Amino acid sequence: MKVLIIGGGASGMMAALSAAEDGSNRVMLLERQGRVGRKLLATGNGRCNLTNLGADASHYHGAAPEFVKPALERFGVQRTLDYFRALGLLTVAEADGKVYPLSDQASSVLDVLRFAVELRGVTVVPSCDVIEVKKKARGYEAVSATGEKYFGDKLIVCCGGCAGKRLGGVKSGYFLLGQLGHSCTALYPCLTQIETDPTWVKALKGVRADCRVALRRGGRVIQETAGELQFTEFGVSGPVAFELSRAASTGGEGLTLVLDLFRDYPAEALAAFLRERRERFPQLPAEELFSGSLQSRLGKTVLKRAGIAMAEPLDSVGDARIDDLCKLVKAFPLNVTGVKGFDNAQVTVGGVSVSEFRADTLESRIAPGVFAAGEVLDIDGDCGGFNLQWAWSSGYVAGKLGKGGEDA
Repeated sequence: MKVLIIGGGASGMMAALSAAEDGSNRVMLLERQGRVGRKLLATGNGRCNLTNLGADASHYHGAAPEFVKPALERFGVQRTLDYFRALGLLTVAEADGKVYPLSDQASSVLDVLRFAVELRGVTVVPSCDVIEVKKKARGYEAVSATGEKYFGDKLIVCCGGCAGKRLGGVKSGYFLLGQLGHSCTALYPCLTQIETDPTWVKALKGVRADCRVALRRGGRVIQETAGELQFTEFGVSGPVAFELSRAASTGGEGLTLVLDLFRDYPAEALAAFLRERRERFPQLPAEELFSGSLQSRLGKTVLKRAGIAMAEPLDSVGDARIDDLCKLVKAFPLNVTGVKGFDNAQVTVGGVSVSEFRADTLESRIAPGVFAAGEVLDIDGDCGGFNLQWAWSSGYVAGKLGKGGEDA
């Protein structure tokens, strides 16, 4: 049987390897770029966070996040780790469950995949930009931008999403499946930086803070998380921003980030500490009030926003002003103006509707013999290795071409 796979990213390579396990299949992988797996090299800041020990359906989103369950049950985290170990990759898990190659290099993951693809006889066609797919009498034909035609008895679409355009993110998968009758949801950038009113963040570029952050609309908390936040000239970045970016991207207007810069200190305890500091150092200039507790630029920005002059002696800062200052550092608001676009995003929110595919096999309900895997579907995961786990799990299941779980 001829198996045609469009897209040579994580899910595409896994689908190719899965299909090639059946020696009767002749597998061809069409990749738009000059080499397969380019986006893998950028994941995890070049370290490749290839999965997470806590990966389950609760970490996925979309119109029907439970769609991931059969694939994760069939090819879950432990099976993924065993699979990569068999390919020659040693891994290490960090305290938060994130799994990386022992080498700490994303290239190690790509190297074992490329070697396995070659060893199993998969034909890779690089620089092949597929612009059309057609239903034929007994299969499917893919047509490239230069006019070449490729045939498959079965077709697996693994084109990814439109996130990370500089590394190959495109919308082609949505268009190709659309040609076969599938529908696509609205698309949003995710796992990206959040843009805010620059008034207070511009001077903080490069400053990092360990804080609790709530994304609010008015008095309602939409999502809340804690960890490292990095200020930029346009807003915020870092793990916390990435975790909140999905809600910020899809939430519309009127959103505010509220930062608790002293997340481990109740307001009352913080106020007592600041009053004690005032009593000990009454002539100390106010700009030194947060010395030892906040990064220098961040402390001065808080004071400036509170209307306290830098040269003002601490003994002139009364209890009421200290109370107001504590309220500010415990709820430092930044108005959200948007998120960075698809060029900067790691993942796409939205995709081809999963209601049009079988969850157990990932075969199309509209076009029999067509399968899809990875980010092209309306599934996105949390930050921390969950999206790559979906790529491995869905790619493996799609590569079984409709065969049930007899190998599970």
